[in-house]
Amino acid sequence: MDFSGKAVLVTGAGKGIGYATAMYLADRGAEVVALSRSAADLESLKAKIGCRIRAVDLADADDTRAAAQEAVPVDFLVNCAGTTELDAFVDLPVETFDTLMAVNCRAPMILSQVYARDRLARGLPGAIVNVSSMSSFIGFADHAAYCASKGALDGMTRVMANELGRQGIRVNAVNPVVTLTPMAEKAWSDPAKSGPMLFRIPLGRFVQPDEVASVIAYLLSDAATMVNGVCMPVDGGFLIN
Repeated sequence: MDFSGKAVLVTGAGKGIGYATAMYLADRGAEVVALSRSAADLESLKAKIGCRIRAVDLADADDTRAAAQEAVPVDFLVNCAGTTELDAFVDLPVETFDTLMAVNCRAPMILSQVYARDRLARGLPGAIVNVSSMSSFIGFADHAAYCASKGALDGMTRVMANELGRQGIRVNAVNPVVTLTPMAEKAWSDPAKSGPMLFRIPLGRFVQPDEVASVIAYLLSDAATMVNGVCMPVDGGFLIN
């Protein structure tokens, strides 16, 4: 998977899967355009791989659109940024639900619209990968807003693949099980909660961020030119149990 001469926009590039993806693609020759909420994280990434950076609040639709417009043209898009909060369903605040939907689903929509319009205007093909979650398939307790946002992202991925695929832009999602990022550590730090999850994973461990990054790179690459509209589990076999 050689990305020399290609530019890739990666959101959430300051931490976790987004950071691993930015590093993975840069190591394979890509010019990375990195978006994240934390300017300090972006500066640290820039010092390592020389990427273009832009701090953005993805809960703000106008700021998201402006950042996307500044980033294009790029060859590929990875919608990796995400956020979560833990609430029992009956206690879930509307404000929390709205924020998670805005960051986890609405922001990928806006970024993908800007990217796709630019590619289509130039008459060029492309590829988008939306980073979803196993939470789109499973109703994990205390994750109502997160599960809803990732289920919505998967649904939107399929529509994007249907519409944009006809115009040469492939769209896929990756759906990791618990991945060892700072956000996951927050959600799964309790052994009483993580133990049953690990028991259901035949490979016996959670996912490392670079293991997701490698699947993202595959879906962007010419090795996957006939892969469109999939929501690909990266789960060590979790779903077979």
